Amino acid sequence: MIEKTEKIWMDGDLIPWDDAKVHILTHTLHYGLGVFEGIRCYETADGPVLFRVREHIERLFKSAKIFLIEIPYSEEEIEEAIIETVRANGMRQCYIRPLVYIGYGAMGLYPKGNPVRLAIAVWPWGTYLGDEGLKQGIRVKTSSFIRNHVNSSMSRGKVCGYYVNSQLAKKEAISCGYDEALLLDTEGYVSEGSGENIFVVRDGRLKTTPLTSILEGITRDSIISLARDEGIEVAEERFTRDEVYISDEAFFTGTAAEVTPIREVDGRVIGDGRPGRITRRLQDVFFSIVRGENSRYRGWLTPV
Repeated sequence: MIEKTEKIWMDGDLIPWDDAKVHILTHTLHYGLGVFEGIRCYETADGPVLFRVREHIERLFKSAKIFLIEIPYSEEEIEEAIIETVRANGMRQCYIRPLVYIGYGAMGLYPKGNPVRLAIAVWPWGTYLGDEGLKQGIRVKTSSFIRNHVNSSMSRGKVCGYYVNSQLAKKEAISCGYDEALLLDTEGYVSEGSGENIFVVRDGRLKTTPLTSILEGITRDSIISLARDEGIEVAEERFTRDEVYISDEAFFTGTAAEVTPIREVDGRVIGDGRPGRITRRLQDVFFSIVRGENSRYRGWLTPV
């Protein structure tokens, strides 16, 4: 359950949590066309910081552009609204959800003249796949559902309706006793998790799915950058699920998942069934960054 906070930012105003409501005929509620972001605020010795907030806001605008949604605020205004909402709720560490949605007006597939609305909510949210999963790794199932074709649902957008596909995969995995799902693309190559990007390690070399059928993950980009800075070879190339089976290490990345090791896929133990050396190394660097302990990446942090 979401832990309730005090205020939600809606269309320029901070309003009480319980008053943050939409009309039942809100267009996005019926047809799924809305764009959103997930951003984390971390506590550091110098106070709370937002992790790569500018890149998240840029992606929000790019998602909107793909789907011809005109956001009625500037990137700078949204960044200030996010900071204002975190402050108003007294949060030291939290998850942040900006949502751009189409309000009610015209019904039908073409929302002519409907207002574009924007809301920002913040709440405490720990490790998405569990503290134990973060430490020991999770069990993953290859889904019977595939990621949408790039010309049926454009993969660069973080769009509300796309996550029906993710929910189907996630529910299937959970019902079969696994922690998370792994989806393949329309040609049978590994795509991503239900809400995460995937990395594998073989012979000391890090590999991740190229930006073809996947969301352009900001945590993914962060891990690629810091891995190269750590002297780890990184390749962005396609791979199959059986290559995941025989990999030495594997892990998911995402704003919610952070850096979560994978210890098993489809009943096959990955490596020795524990988070590997490179996974642990990247986890340690990542968390040192978000805790404000690594000055090399201070530019990724925005003070609240």
